[in-house]
Amino acid sequence: MRALSIAATGMTAQQTNVEVIANNIANINTTGFKRARAEFTDLLYQAERAHGVPNVDGALPVPEGARVGLGVHTVGVRNLHIQGPLTQTGNSLDLAINGRGWFQVTNPNGDTVYTRAGSFNKGPNGELVTADGYLVEPAITFPADTTQIVINEAGQVYVNRASQQLPQLLGQLTMASFANDAGLEPLGNNLYRETAASGQPFVNNPGENGLGKIHQNYLEGSNVDPVKEITELISAQRAYEMNSKVIQAADDMAGVVSKGIR
Repeated sequence: MRALSIAATGMTAQQTNVEVIANNIANINTTGFKRARAEFTDLLYQAERAHGVPNVDGALPVPEGARVGLGVHTVGVRNLHIQGPLTQTGNSLDLAINGRGWFQVTNPNGDTVYTRAGSFNKGPNGELVTADGYLVEPAITFPADTTQIVINEAGQVYVNRASQQLPQLLGQLTMASFANDAGLEPLGNNLYRETAASGQPFVNNPGENGLGKIHQNYLEGSNVDPVKEITELISAQRAYEMNSKVIQAADDMAGVVSKGIR
């Protein structure tokens, strides 16, 4: 009975949906996290009666055929790169992007990866690094006698030093953008990697060519909406239960047939 396998695909799809929602809820307080959404598509259709062809010789074409769908499957899990809320922290090395763009980071393998989580720190030699100790690109190194750090919306990094009266320009932070942010591969630790689907990065200064601006002393929060996630969780749970009832009904129907044969 096809209903058994069809409903089973529905249960598998809703299980994936619940897993995606669970991950969203788990990261509700993760800096720079982007919520995901499971996307589904219907499976092939089995033709019981073809449409558009005559049923008998000389008759008009059949206006409607009979095609039975064979279920559903997961076509993808899309990360929704929507702006998250900005939260003031008071930490001069906390940077938030308001708009499009990604901070560039060099991982231990020497590859460039990308993040929206701007909770940066100083390395042992004054380097600007992520919370995991990865270097931020372009490299910025703060002098040992730095007394104040100012990073403006355009990404220019200024410091006040004990040995100087005037602020010193240390460097320029740049950001990357992609034609398809959804095509970036999530690596965990708030990091993403370029893929063929995302396209190559375009590097510019903040505020230029459609890129967002940098806000110092702020962090971008997760864009997960708890009310929306709970609503979708309830919907997924109900859909899972309905598919399980279809399996139960199909099993009861098969039992009736088998008893009748005996």
